[in-house]
Amino acid sequence: MPDLSVTIGRLNMRTPVLLASGVVGYGTEYEGLVDLGAVGAIVTKTITVRPRAGNKPPRLRETHAGLLNAIGLENVGLEAFLGEKLPEAAALKVPIVASIAGVSPAEYATLAGRIGERPEVAAVEVNISCPNVERPRNPVWADPRATADVVAAARDATSATLLVKLSPNAADVLSVAEAAVEAGADALVVANTLPAMRIDLEKRAPALGNITGGLSGPALMPVNLALVWKVSEAVSVPIIGSGGIGSPSDALEYVLAGASAFQVGTALFARPEVPAEIVAGLKEQLARDGAAGLGEYVGLAHKERTTCGEMIATG
Repeated sequence: MPDLSVTIGRLNMRTPVLLASGVVGYGTEYEGLVDLGAVGAIVTKTITVRPRAGNKPPRLRETHAGLLNAIGLENVGLEAFLGEKLPEAAALKVPIVASIAGVSPAEYATLAGRIGERPEVAAVEVNISCPNVERPRNPVWADPRATADVVAAARDATSATLLVKLSPNAADVLSVAEAAVEAGADALVVANTLPAMRIDLEKRAPALGNITGGLSGPALMPVNLALVWKVSEAVSVPIIGSGGIGSPSDALEYVLAGASAFQVGTALFARPEVPAEIVAGLKEQLARDGAAGLGEYVGLAHKERTTCGEMIATG
């Protein structure tokens, strides 16, 4: 039987499928809807030090080949997460990755230290890819030095496996990726959503209460797939692909581009059976190819490239 297990730092997953942050709440919301046996890990809703009410509605809007969301990091805050939500999530018997976000390196350190050292937490996802209220014109996700400061603060506060979630909006995503790795990231999640908007024609006003939101779903996949390709060539740590995955073939493209695992998000809203379908499809592909494990495919598309010179010489 082909082996789909993946190990990243101390995060041991039976499959490469992570349920993306923000889509499945704190994990228990999708119990009974998703086949958890097909899930390698659940990434919780992003946690901040203090509770957040989030953005004003409307917060969601379907669009061509995707979904716009402007939730605004609504969450119960650190204390309620540790006291209530985390124990409930741990009962699911699926590795829990806790997503965290702060407005300063000190807040990231507080969150990483308090959450990362809990035995129920398999890894911490450092979310630097949402707008930062203290730096609206120069967000952390666009600044390698600021990224390094945040990741280093989290790294100093915990020995937990750190996944750093990048933004596709950075002008120089490779410098940001390299800064995160140098500061202590064990893996990179590539990547979050793109800023986008729609207009409500009846109201003649923005369709979202926040005006803009993040574009996820199939339309995002080609963008983030290209980023996985680029980032995987620039760093040596594992890559977790994210963006528009809804089928076994989507997942395999990310793996061939350089991802060791991948996150499924928007597709779950319409089809919670997607994780099980992806696992079944990957096992079938590996069996057809006679492959022992998914690791044989990671980055394979890079190795299969033919340069222009080779094409001329052999054509």
